[in-house]
This record gives sequence, C-alpha cells and structure tokens, in this order.
Amino acid sequence: MTVHIETEAGVAVVTLDRPARHNAIDLDTAARLTAVWRELRFDDGIRAAVLTGAGGRAFCTGIDRSAAVPQPSSPYSIDDPLLTIGPKANDLWKPVIAAVEGMACGGAFYLLGECEFVVASREATFFDPHTAYGMVSAYEAVLMAQRMPYGEVARMSLMGTAERVSARRAYETGLVSELTEPGGALLAARRAAAVIASYPTEAVQGTVRAVWAAREADRAHALAQAPHLIALGNLPADRQAGLFEERGRGASYRLR
Repeated sequence: MTVHIETEAGVAVVTLDRPARHNAIDLDTAARLTAVWRELRFDDGIRAAVLTGAGGRAFCTGIDRSAAVPQPSSPYSIDDPLLTIGPKANDLWKPVIAAVEGMACGGAFYLLGECEFVVASREATFFDPHTAYGMVSAYEAVLMAQRMPYGEVARMSLMGTAERVSARRAYETGLVSELTEPGGALLAARRAAAVIASYPTEAVQGTVRAVWAAREADRAHALAQAPHLIALGNLPADRQAGLFEERGRGASYRLR
C-alpha cells in the first residue's frame, strides 16, 4: 500500500509510504490519495487529519518520473494526475495539517497548498526543480503564492535545483507555521490536530471554508492559466529527461 492511514481520537494520520522513492507519487499513489480524502469525507469519527511522508528523508518529491502519463495532442488540454491528490480537490473540508521531514519539492506543493498549515523539522528543505529541467512551474508556483511573499515564490521557482529553502527561511516567510527538532514534526502536527479535533466539527469546517474562500477567487483565476503556460513553455519529454540525467550527475545546491 503506497498510502496508509492510522486513526486515533478523531485524527487520521495519512502517510505517503514510498520511502525508497522519496515518497514520489506514481499513478497508483495519486489514485489512492484521491480515494483516501473522499473516504474521510464520510467518516464522522474523523475530525482532523495529518499528512506526512515515511522514512524521514523526504515528505514528498512530486511526480515519480517513472510514471507514464499520456497527454492529449491539444495544447488546450493537459492531463495532470496531481490535480486531484489534495484534500480540497476532493471536497474534504476537515482540517489537514502537513508534517514535513526532509525534502519537499515540486509536486509536493500540490499537497502543501491544500493543507491548513505546515509543521516542519528544522532539517526540512523546500525547492522547486521545474525550470532546471525545462518545465514550467505553474500549479506549484500558484499554490505557493497563496502562502509566501511574491519574491520568495519567484526566487524558489526560478532558482530550480540550485537552491533550497531551509525550514528556518520557510518559517520566516510564512510557508511553515511551526518548527520542531528533527523527527518531531509528526508529533507536533498530531498534537495540534488533536486540539482541533476536540472542537465542534461544524464550527471547524466552517472556519476552514471561510479561510479558503478568502483566497479562492485569485487562486482559481491563476490556476486556469496554468495548462496553457505549461503547454507553451515545457520542453519535449526527451529533452527534459536529458536535463534530468545531466543535472543528476553534477547536482549541487545552496541552502538559504
């Protein structure tokens, strides 16, 4: 099972469980995440959730590059399996807290962008590799622009693999709401989720909807442009693969 769930005292802990692949998301994992969020909608015993990744080395590194995703020939249509992996995309309005250890990059922002807030280990890092591989960062950049100042999002999106945002910097710029010692993110997130789960669920879900509505109009307008920007700006798949292999051999980055 690539995603597993544990429940306790009204809290569901949803864990991406592909540590050998840095919890990258293949098509089976994407489908499983969609199913999990939709199942939680109907479980009245669950009042809050925590999302994390197994293994400690990575929260999630986005789409698994081995996943074959057929694309339509039209530039007006793009099939993106990550569009439905988040809780809000599946109409789940129970609060979800992300617990991040290790790397969170690329398509991980589809998940972080739909969580209420992020708890991270001091050793966590965040980056967006798209531009380094000849790909447009569209959905990821839009989602992070809802959480971070423009300049920080632009820098992270444009610097690609050359630079990683430290957990401390992510905390300073608003992406992360709480820092913990290494290995402590899940415990802290569960503690917060337990408090929220103890409150009347109608009030909690209504508050989630209210906070989400405050930014939804701008987000929806920006996301509508994403497919066209990706179709126009992405290099062909074979050239992306070449850049991936080339940069993988000589990878280096700066932490800020």
